[in-house]
Amino acid sequence: MARARKPAEIREIFERFRTANPEPKGELELVNAFTLLVAVVLSAQATDAGVNKATRKLFALADTPEKMLALGEETVREHIKTIGLYRNKAKNVIALSEKLIAAFGGEVPTTREALESLPGVGRKTANVVLNIAFGEITHAVDTHVFRVSNRLRIAPGKNVLQVELGLEKAIPDEFGRHAHHWLILHGRYTCKALRPECGRCIQSDLCDSPDKRTT
Repeated sequence: MARARKPAEIREIFERFRTANPEPKGELELVNAFTLLVAVVLSAQATDAGVNKATRKLFALADTPEKMLALGEETVREHIKTIGLYRNKAKNVIALSEKLIAAFGGEVPTTREALESLPGVGRKTANVVLNIAFGEITHAVDTHVFRVSNRLRIAPGKNVLQVELGLEKAIPDEFGRHAHHWLILHGRYTCKALRPECGRCIQSDLCDSPDKRTT
């Protein structure tokens, strides 16, 4: 496995990200913490654009757990049927709405442990909600973050948890709030899996990944 970079180099990488995009935003559309939670649950193995298309009408009808429950699983399923695994996801959206009402007074909880107790919510989803809804420094590692963290040697790791814990240690706090957005956007639009666009990469001179394309 590749060796992690020195702190000064990691700082330089994030200085560049910040200069290029001072206020990065997640691409999922949301109304409040509850709709963010639902959108992230729906985004597993789906694109943000596909989720947004499906949730615009859904969130116009139901932006609280109570309203979502009143819609019922069948109606939720109809709204999200363009998204992969939609049957199971509709079931989870109704089940997590029920649990939010029963256990948390209809409010989205603010701890990772409580979030992970909700149906369909894993560590990555909890991290996204904590970061975007509640402003916490968390590092949600999806396929893009995993790839960029390894290619740029910010936090090399063989699995998602290794990379997440590596990012926690490696990234200075001043960049922590936005770090996972910068890494996701970089992986989605520049440092792509199969054809990375190294010619327009702001980190190109720092990158020594074997995947780097020089032509």
